[in-house]
Amino acid sequence: MRIAVLGTGSWGTALSLLLGRMGHEVQIFGRDAEEVSHLRDHRENLRFLPGFVLPEGVTAGFLTEVEGEYDLVVVAVPSHAVREVMAAIPPRAGHVVVASKGLETSTGKLMTEVAAECWPHVKVSALSGPNLAVEIARGVPTVAIAANVERNFARVVQDAFTSHTFRVSISDDVAGVELGGALKNVLAIGAGVAEGLGFGDNTKGAFLSRGLMEMATLGQQLGARLETFLGPAGVGDLFATASSKLSRNFRLGFDLGQGFTVREAADRLGQVAEGVLTSEAVGRLARQHGLVLPVFTAVDSIIQGRITPQRAVAMLMEKEVRLADFQEEETD
Repeated sequence: MRIAVLGTGSWGTALSLLLGRMGHEVQIFGRDAEEVSHLRDHRENLRFLPGFVLPEGVTAGFLTEVEGEYDLVVVAVPSHAVREVMAAIPPRAGHVVVASKGLETSTGKLMTEVAAECWPHVKVSALSGPNLAVEIARGVPTVAIAANVERNFARVVQDAFTSHTFRVSISDDVAGVELGGALKNVLAIGAGVAEGLGFGDNTKGAFLSRGLMEMATLGQQLGARLETFLGPAGVGDLFATASSKLSRNFRLGFDLGQGFTVREAADRLGQVAEGVLTSEAVGRLARQHGLVLPVFTAVDSIIQGRITPQRAVAMLMEKEVRLADFQEEETD
């Protein structure tokens, strides 16, 4: 298949490695001159994913150079850039695979919804699961879920991506698959905060189990199915992201727990941690639907600097959790 991958970060590069190793003709496109030049000249992403050489069938270029027709277009840019990137490029395939994990901050929309608005006459599927970029590049066995309301379209994605190290299943629960991939990033930040504060596995287990329940509560309110959150796109992705130092969201949370501000933590990370923007969108969705989500509210309050991590933990340990408390600025 002829496949275009939009995004030259670690995730786009990892997917290009996966697809290229399978024998597909892959073109990876970005807008950062340094990233594109590294991929062109050195055949590897020296900034975000060093040590992994692109297969022969993979070439690199700028987003302004996307032309011709493809069997698939894979969107792997940060969620906040999906609309801008897709709106700037005419549709180049009959089928788009959205691998970006997040929610549009201003609208709370899923990435497939954003993609469908940009390319309205194109089939749009989602791809999500426990897929840390470095491990995909290493060829470590894992699974993913391809989601489309029409399962035959999801099978196209399944056939394109399935290899001996990357097993893809299909689902028609697009909302569940996408929300699992987006919401777990917020919880991964919280797990990192707990680690940064020096708490143990008991604390993280308690936090993540409560967070998973809230994730399913919001998901079901938005039309997702409970069982999706109990599978690879839900708890599987959550476990991988919230327990690994390879996770950008976990590392950012760890620095927050160590006392850094979110700006300082983001600068230290040097990459986008999707959970920062997603937490804001989750808060807006919860208010719109009248939902009480203390764990997500606590993480967002830490990110926004309204309360310290220590105070957030103390509040979550109260018998009666009051959301209003998380809106108070820490003055102690």
